[in-house]
Amino acid sequence: MLIRNSLLAIGLLFLTASCDKKRVFDDYKAIKGTWNKDSIVSFQFEQNDTVTPYNMFLNIRNNNDYPFNNIFLIVNLEQPNGVTVTDTLEYMMANPDGSLLGKGFSDVKESKLWYKENERFPKAGNYTVSIQQAVRKSGDIPGVEELNGVTEVGFRIESVESKE
Repeated sequence: MLIRNSLLAIGLLFLTASCDKKRVFDDYKAIKGTWNKDSIVSFQFEQNDTVTPYNMFLNIRNNNDYPFNNIFLIVNLEQPNGVTVTDTLEYMMANPDGSLLGKGFSDVKESKLWYKENERFPKAGNYTVSIQQAVRKSGDIPGVEELNGVTEVGFRIESVESKE
Protein backbone atom coordinates (compact mmCIF):
# COMPACT_ATOMS: atom_id res chain seq x y z
CA MET A 1 0.00 0.00 0.00
CA LEU A 2 2.82 2.41 0.88
CA ILE A 3 4.57 1.74 -2.43
CA ARG A 4 1.33 2.27 -4.37
CA ASN A 5 0.69 5.59 -2.58
CA SER A 6 4.28 6.70 -3.20
CA LEU A 7 4.01 5.85 -6.90
CA LEU A 8 0.72 7.73 -7.12
CA ALA A 9 2.27 10.80 -5.46
CA ILE A 10 5.28 10.72 -7.79
CA GLY A 11 2.98 10.31 -10.79
CA LEU A 12 0.86 13.29 -9.77
CA LEU A 13 3.97 15.40 -9.21
CA PHE A 14 5.33 14.46 -12.64
CA LEU A 15 1.98 15.15 -14.30
CA THR A 16 1.67 18.55 -12.62
CA ALA A 17 5.24 19.54 -13.48
CA SER A 18 5.02 18.37 -17.08
CA CYS A 19 1.84 20.44 -17.71
CA ASP A 20 3.57 23.68 -16.76
CA LYS A 21 5.05 24.43 -20.18
CA LYS A 22 5.62 28.15 -19.58
CA ARG A 23 7.84 27.65 -16.51
CA VAL A 24 11.48 28.63 -17.03
CA PHE A 25 12.42 29.10 -13.36
CA ASP A 26 10.31 28.55 -10.24
CA ASP A 27 11.65 28.38 -6.69
CA TYR A 28 10.42 29.10 -3.17
CA LYS A 29 12.11 29.88 0.15
CA ALA A 30 10.37 29.15 3.45
CA ILE A 31 9.86 31.92 5.99
CA LYS A 32 10.01 30.61 9.56
CA GLY A 33 7.12 32.19 11.42
CA THR A 34 7.82 35.86 10.71
CA TRP A 35 9.62 37.73 7.95
CA ASN A 36 12.11 40.12 9.54
CA LYS A 37 12.53 43.46 7.75
CA ASP A 38 16.29 42.79 7.48
CA SER A 39 15.85 39.27 6.07
CA ILE A 40 16.47 39.16 2.32
CA VAL A 41 15.19 36.25 0.25
CA SER A 42 17.43 35.61 -2.78
CA PHE A 43 17.15 33.50 -5.91
CA GLN A 44 19.97 32.83 -8.37
CA PHE A 45 19.47 31.64 -11.92
CA GLU A 46 21.37 31.47 -15.18
CA GLN A 47 19.89 33.16 -18.23
CA ASN A 48 21.62 32.95 -21.59
CA ASP A 49 18.73 34.07 -23.82
CA THR A 50 18.89 37.84 -24.41
CA VAL A 51 16.40 37.87 -27.31
CA THR A 52 13.19 36.23 -26.06
CA PRO A 53 10.86 38.20 -23.75
CA TYR A 54 9.83 36.66 -20.41
CA ASN A 55 7.30 37.38 -17.68
CA MET A 56 8.55 37.42 -14.08
CA PHE A 57 6.50 36.98 -10.93
CA LEU A 58 6.93 37.25 -7.18
CA ASN A 59 4.97 34.56 -5.37
CA ILE A 60 3.84 35.07 -1.80
CA ARG A 61 2.23 32.33 0.28
CA ASN A 62 0.54 33.72 3.35
CA ASN A 63 -1.99 32.59 5.94
CA ASN A 64 -4.69 34.17 8.10
CA ASP A 65 -2.01 35.54 10.47
CA TYR A 66 -1.14 38.13 7.80
CA PRO A 67 -2.35 41.39 9.40
CA PHE A 68 -2.38 43.83 6.44
CA ASN A 69 -4.38 44.31 3.25
CA ASN A 70 -1.24 45.07 1.20
CA ILE A 71 2.47 44.32 1.10
CA PHE A 72 5.43 46.47 0.13
CA LEU A 73 8.49 44.76 -1.33
CA ILE A 74 11.93 45.99 -2.32
CA VAL A 75 13.20 43.86 -5.19
CA ASN A 76 16.72 43.95 -6.59
CA LEU A 77 17.59 42.32 -9.91
CA GLU A 78 21.37 42.00 -10.18
CA GLN A 79 22.66 41.43 -13.70
CA PRO A 80 25.82 39.46 -14.60
CA ASN A 81 27.76 42.70 -15.16
CA GLY A 82 26.99 43.86 -11.59
CA VAL A 83 24.33 46.40 -12.57
CA THR A 84 21.41 46.24 -10.11
CA VAL A 85 17.88 47.41 -10.85
CA THR A 86 15.86 48.20 -7.70
CA ASP A 87 12.07 48.40 -7.55
CA THR A 88 9.83 49.27 -4.61
CA LEU A 89 6.50 47.56 -5.21
CA GLU A 90 3.10 47.47 -3.52
CA TYR A 91 0.58 44.65 -3.95
CA MET A 92 -2.90 44.11 -2.53
CA MET A 93 -3.06 40.98 -0.35
CA ALA A 94 -6.63 41.08 1.05
CA ASN A 95 -10.15 42.11 0.13
CA PRO A 96 -11.82 45.04 1.96
CA ASP A 97 -13.49 42.50 4.30
CA GLY A 98 -10.05 41.17 5.31
CA SER A 99 -10.26 37.86 3.44
CA LEU A 100 -6.98 36.97 1.74
CA LEU A 101 -6.55 37.26 -2.00
CA GLY A 102 -4.74 34.50 -3.85
CA LYS A 103 -5.42 30.87 -4.63
CA GLY A 104 -5.67 28.00 -2.21
CA PHE A 105 -8.17 25.72 -0.50
CA SER A 106 -6.96 26.13 3.08
CA ASP A 107 -6.03 29.17 5.13
CA VAL A 108 -2.78 29.39 3.09
CA LYS A 109 -3.19 31.46 -0.06
CA GLU A 110 -0.71 31.90 -2.88
CA SER A 111 -0.53 35.24 -4.66
CA LYS A 112 1.21 35.34 -8.04
CA LEU A 113 2.30 38.96 -8.33
CA TRP A 114 3.52 40.57 -11.55
CA TYR A 115 7.12 41.75 -11.31
CA LYS A 116 8.20 42.35 -14.92
CA GLU A 117 6.19 41.77 -18.08
CA ASN A 118 7.61 41.03 -21.55
CA GLU A 119 11.13 41.62 -20.22
CA ARG A 120 14.29 40.70 -22.11
CA PHE A 121 17.44 39.91 -20.14
CA PRO A 122 20.13 42.41 -21.25
CA LYS A 123 23.17 40.17 -20.59
CA ALA A 124 23.79 36.43 -20.67
CA GLY A 125 24.96 34.92 -17.40
CA ASN A 126 24.03 34.58 -13.73
CA TYR A 127 21.33 36.77 -12.23
CA THR A 128 20.28 37.27 -8.61
CA VAL A 129 16.84 38.44 -7.49
CA SER A 130 16.65 39.66 -3.87
CA ILE A 131 13.33 40.36 -2.14
CA GLN A 132 12.88 42.23 1.13
CA GLN A 133 9.63 43.18 2.86
CA ALA A 134 9.16 46.89 3.54
CA VAL A 135 5.74 46.99 5.21
CA ARG A 136 4.89 49.97 7.41
CA LYS A 137 1.88 50.66 9.57
CA SER A 138 -0.09 53.65 8.40
CA GLY A 139 1.42 56.81 9.87
CA ASP A 140 4.53 55.05 11.22
CA ILE A 141 7.96 55.81 9.80
CA PRO A 142 9.82 52.70 11.02
CA GLY A 143 9.04 49.54 9.13
CA VAL A 144 7.31 46.50 10.59
CA GLU A 145 10.16 44.61 12.29
CA GLU A 146 8.53 41.16 12.13
CA LEU A 147 5.89 40.51 9.45
CA ASN A 148 3.54 37.69 10.47
CA GLY A 149 1.66 35.37 8.18
CA VAL A 150 4.07 35.01 5.25
CA THR A 151 5.03 31.33 4.96
CA GLU A 152 6.99 31.29 1.68
CA VAL A 153 8.41 33.69 -0.88
CA GLY A 154 8.93 32.58 -4.45
CA PHE A 155 10.26 33.81 -7.75
CA ARG A 156 9.07 32.57 -11.15
CA ILE A 157 10.04 33.19 -14.76
CA GLU A 158 7.67 32.16 -17.55
CA SER A 159 8.01 32.18 -21.29
CA VAL A 160 5.63 34.59 -22.98
CA GLU A 161 2.92 32.86 -24.95
CA SER A 162 3.09 33.55 -28.64
CA LYS A 163 -0.03 35.20 -30.10
CA GLU A 164 -0.29 33.13 -33.25
